[in-house]
Amino acid sequence: MQVNLISDTVTRPSKAMLEQMIKAPVGDDVFKEDPSVNALEAKVAQLFGKEAALLFPSGTMANQTAIKLHTNPGDQLICDHYAHVFNYEGGGVSFNSGVSCATIVGERGRITAEQIQARINPKDFYHSPKTALVVLENTTNKGGGACYDPEEIKRIAALCKKENLSLHLDGARVWNAMIATKTTPAFYGEHFDTISVCFSKGLGAPIGSALIGSKEMIDQALRVRKILGGGMRQAGYLAEAASYAIDHHWQETAQDHVKARELGAAVMAIEGVLYLAPVDTNIVIFELASSELEEEFMAYMAQSQIQLISMGSGKLRFVTHRDYTDEQHRYVLSCIQQFKFS
Repeated sequence: MQVNLISDTVTRPSKAMLEQMIKAPVGDDVFKEDPSVNALEAKVAQLFGKEAALLFPSGTMANQTAIKLHTNPGDQLICDHYAHVFNYEGGGVSFNSGVSCATIVGERGRITAEQIQARINPKDFYHSPKTALVVLENTTNKGGGACYDPEEIKRIAALCKKENLSLHLDGARVWNAMIATKTTPAFYGEHFDTISVCFSKGLGAPIGSALIGSKEMIDQALRVRKILGGGMRQAGYLAEAASYAIDHHWQETAQDHVKARELGAAVMAIEGVLYLAPVDTNIVIFELASSELEEEFMAYMAQSQIQLISMGSGKLRFVTHRDYTDEQHRYVLSCIQQFKFS
């Protein structure tokens, strides 16, 4: 049995999703004449309580556009040292916007208002970059799917308002965070200036992310997306998949969380596991006591036809998703339970 737990991006459209995609009315979205794209953008904006939204081919492009909108060359943004915008977007912060990152060592990818306050550069000290933007990631990828406490988000939003800083949410997996913390889209719309959301991870759509914000911001984002080459033509087929995923797949991510917790418990029973990050959502990150043990475990998983990923520094990762079936789950649990280091 082959099982892919590298990421929740490996899912494929369900039969019902494909049927809805085929029926999508389409036009040329570069001219804003694709009715399915327009409907998705209106739907997502309304869901989060914002004025407008814009469809992007990737979350990275949506994040990079947001950074461009909120900053000027020479500015600085604040984020956690695990942040996706810092680690996994190809240096786009500097390449696209001429901006530097002031990173904070938070707790599993989460930073606090107090930590942010300490990193804000004095406004009248021209030797330092001007602090312009704070970026939070929820859930945190490299932090093992950790979720922000809603009360901490409120404190950070209040600080940003007081210090006249913009606040962007990298919400690639915010759908998972909302299930885990029982928060609503409107909560995030209230506290963030812009939000990027991904449809091709937990929701299981084949491609696409959206940037959400004020009408003025999204009008500017349209120009930036054009510059970055993100304009798409008959994108309504993709938009219809995303719309279907919101309506039918979102609540089902709770099942992924249950399976992830069970995987975490099985991993912890292995002798030689040094560390297991708390399993809050659908990501399981753990560390073995030595590189030799890691190599042996990875070889065993490969032999068992179970794919996982190494994140470096000895950390291994499973990610559960909607295509990870109950049968596959029982098989993986059995393999983990049978494993013993030589």
